[in-house]
Amino acid sequence: MAQFADVILPLPLDGTYTYNLPKSFSNLVQVGCRIIVPFGTTKFYSAIVVKLHDTIPSYTTKDATELLDSSPIVTDKQLKLWKWIADYYLCTVGDVYKAALPSGLKLESESSVMYNKDFIAENTLTPAEERIIQALEEENTQKLSTLQKRTGIKNILPVVKRLLEKDAVRIKEEVKRTYKPRYATYIRLTASFFDESRLNDTLIQLKRSAKQVDLLQKYASLSGVSAALALQNYQLLKEITKQQLLDYAACTPSVLKGLCQKGVLELYQKPIGRVTQQYLPTDLVMHQLSDEQARAMKEIKEAWKEHDVCLLHGVTSSGKTEVYIHLIKEVIEEGKQVLFMLPEIVLTAQLTDRLKRVFGDRLGVYHSRYPDAERVEVYQKMLSDKPYDIIVGVRSSIFLPFKNLGLIIIDEEHETSFKQQEPAPRYQARNVALVMARTANAKTLLGSATPSLESYYNAETGKYGLVLLQKRYGNVQLPMIEVVDIREMNKKKMMNGPFTPRLLERIREALEQKKQVILFQNRRGYAPMMECKTCGWVPRCQKCDVSLTLHRNMRQLTCHYCGAAYPIPQTCPNCKEQNLIGRGYGTERIETCLQNIFPTARIARMDLDTTRSRLHYEQIISDFQHLKTDILVGTQMVTKGLDFERVSVVGILNASTMLNQPDFRSYEHAFQMMEQVAGRAGRKDEQGYVVLQSQDVEASAIKQVVQHNYTDMYKEQMQERSLFNYPPYCRLIYVYMKHRNESMLDSLSRDYASLLKQIFGQRILGPDTPPIAKVQMMYIRKIIVKIELTASISEARKRLREIQQYITALPKYKTALIYYDVD
Repeated sequence: MAQFADVILPLPLDGTYTYNLPKSFSNLVQVGCRIIVPFGTTKFYSAIVVKLHDTIPSYTTKDATELLDSSPIVTDKQLKLWKWIADYYLCTVGDVYKAALPSGLKLESESSVMYNKDFIAENTLTPAEERIIQALEEENTQKLSTLQKRTGIKNILPVVKRLLEKDAVRIKEEVKRTYKPRYATYIRLTASFFDESRLNDTLIQLKRSAKQVDLLQKYASLSGVSAALALQNYQLLKEITKQQLLDYAACTPSVLKGLCQKGVLELYQKPIGRVTQQYLPTDLVMHQLSDEQARAMKEIKEAWKEHDVCLLHGVTSSGKTEVYIHLIKEVIEEGKQVLFMLPEIVLTAQLTDRLKRVFGDRLGVYHSRYPDAERVEVYQKMLSDKPYDIIVGVRSSIFLPFKNLGLIIIDEEHETSFKQQEPAPRYQARNVALVMARTANAKTLLGSATPSLESYYNAETGKYGLVLLQKRYGNVQLPMIEVVDIREMNKKKMMNGPFTPRLLERIREALEQKKQVILFQNRRGYAPMMECKTCGWVPRCQKCDVSLTLHRNMRQLTCHYCGAAYPIPQTCPNCKEQNLIGRGYGTERIETCLQNIFPTARIARMDLDTTRSRLHYEQIISDFQHLKTDILVGTQMVTKGLDFERVSVVGILNASTMLNQPDFRSYEHAFQMMEQVAGRAGRKDEQGYVVLQSQDVEASAIKQVVQHNYTDMYKEQMQERSLFNYPPYCRLIYVYMKHRNESMLDSLSRDYASLLKQIFGQRILGPDTPPIAKVQMMYIRKIIVKIELTASISEARKRLREIQQYITALPKYKTALIYYDVD
C-alpha cells in the first residue's frame, strides 16, 4: 500500500508534485487515475497519478482529498507520449495534460463568495463594494462568475479582495464536475414474476384491466420474454426504455404505474451515451478499386515491408479515400485499430458519412466542435472493453487512449492546421502521430496531392516509402487553369468589383448548365480594413498592432488577433469627415457583390464566421452537396479535400496576396492552396475550369499551378532552402518573448540573444520585431535558432531550457512571457 503519489497537474508547471494518500483509498489508487488535490492556498485540481511510492519527501506534503477513478483513464503509453511531447516541444507536461483530456475530465475548483452576516462596516464602502454586498444579501453564497454577471463589475477580483481584507466576505472552493452522464429510464419484468405460470395467472387476474393486459403483452413481445423463459435465462430479456414501451403500446404512464405498483414490472435508471449510433449496412458500399487504385494499394503494402511510413502522392480526385477505406478494412479485420486524421473539422462531415456507410458503429468521431460531454464519452469508450475500431479526428485525436493501434492515416498531410499555434503544447500533430505509431508498432500512411516539402524530401531520400497516383479516378482530366491579370483589367477599367470579365463569364456558363461554382478568397469579413478617404486614417485595435476588419453583417469592426470588437465610426475621429470606406474584399463583401450580379443564384459563405458550430458547417456542406447552393464563397476551408460532383468552375480571386507573406514557406503554401482549390473543379465526368486572378501573372508558382507541376515547385524550393539553410536541411526553433513594457522587452531580447549566442554562435538570428509586433497589449520579439541536422537536438533543448530558467529567475524579467516554438 503506497503512502505517496507523484502527480501531474493541469497547469503550466514542470515536473510532478507529491501528495499523501489517505488510508481510505490508498490501496485503490493506480498509475493513470485522477485524484483531487489541493494546490496553493485555496485551489483544488484533478491530478493524474504517475508514480506510487513510500519514499518520504524532504518537504511537508498535503493530503489528496478524493479518488475519482476506479481504473486508469490515462495509459502508460499515453504518459510516455505526453513526456515526449513536453520534452521535444519545450513545454511542460502540465501543458500537455491540459490539451490531452476533454474538459469534462479535468476538474478544478471554482471560487464561491460567501457573505459574512456578522460584518459591520467601519468605513464607507465604495459603490462597487456596495453592489457586491447587496447581491450577497439577496443570495448568501454565489460563484465568482455569477456575482460578476449580477453586479456588472468587469474586474471583480480586486473588489472581492478588499472585502476579504475587511472580513465582509469569505471565499470557499468547490470542485466543479462539468461532465454528467445522461440517464434514461428503462423497464423490466421483476425477478419474482420471471415464471411462466405466475405470469399467465397474472394475465387472467388482470382481465378487468384490458389496458394493463395489452401493455404487459406488448412488453413481452418487445423484450422476448418467451425465449428467455424457455431457456430459463433472465439475462436474455431485451432492454426496453420506458418511452419505447409507452410509444409501442400507445398508452398513458398511469397504466404502466399500475403494473409497477403490482410488482410485475419495475423501472430502473441506466446511463446512455450522447454519441448517436447509426446501424448502417456495411456490405453493399465497398466500391471496387480501379486498376490504378489497386496498384497503389499493392505498392503501399510493399513499401510498408521496408518502411513504417509511406507517402501517397495522389493528384486531386485520384480516389485516395477509397484506397484508405480498403486498407482500413484489412487492418480492422486483423483486430487492430485505425486513427484517420484530418486537418480540418470541416472535412469530417463528408468523410464520416462515407466511412459510416462502410463501417457503421465501428467508427467514432473526435473533434473540438463536438460538445465536451460527447468527447468525454468517446474518450471513455476508447478505454472500455469495446472501443471504436476507427477514430476520425483532427489533431487532438492523437491524445485518445488506443489499445491496439495498427494504422494511422494522415490525409492532407501538408496542411498547416496540423500545427498547434496557441496555447502550448505547440505540437505538430503529424510528427507526433509518427512517434505514436512507432511506439505502437503501427504503420503510417501520409496522403496528399501537394505533400509538404519535408515529407517529400523524406520520401525522396528513402526515409519513407513513396507511392504515386497520377491519374484522376475515371481518367477525368485535371482542370484547365486560365490566368487573368487583375492589374491589366484594372487599367482598362474592366473589373466588376473583385471579378474579371472572364471569371463572370465562366460563372454565368456554369449557372446556365445547372453546375456549381466555388470562389476562394483568403480574407473573411466584409473588408480587411477601413480608411478615411480624406485623411487616410485607418482604425486599429487598441490591444494589437493590426488594423481592424469590417464585418458589416455584425455591424462592427473586429480584431482577428484578440477578437476585440468595436462599433463602426460614423465620422473619422481624425478629420471629422464622413468619408470612411471599406478597403479590399473579404468573403462577406464578395457574397454581397455576387448577389447583386447574380440575383437568382443561391449563394452561401463558408468561413470562420459562418461555421462556428458543428451544425452550421455540416448544414453548409449538406446544402452544397444536395444542390441547394449554386455558388460557395469561402476562405481556405474550401481548399481542403471536399468532394462535390457538380462543381465545374473554381475562381481564385487574388493569388498574389498568398505569395507575399513574410514567411519562407509562403511560396510552398500558396502553391498547395491554389492546387488544392483548383482540384475541387471537374471531379466527375468532365474537365473543370479554374480562373486564377493575380496581380503577378509571371510568378513561377502561378505557372507551376497552371501546369499542375508539383515536381518543379519542389525542386525550385529545395534549391532555395538548401542555399539559405532552411528546413528540411536544418531544424528551426523560434524563441518568442512578450512583455507589456516595450523598453523592458528590448532589454530582455538583447540579453536573451546574447546568452544564446554564447552557446549557439552563428546559429542565432535576431532578436527581431515580427510583422505583428503587439497582440493583446503584449509587445513581441522573436529570435530564430537554426540547428544543423548533425548536431545533438537533445543537447540543444537542454541548453535552451537552462537559459529560459536562468532568465525567468531574474527579478526584472519575472513578468515576461517566454516560450519556444519548435519546427
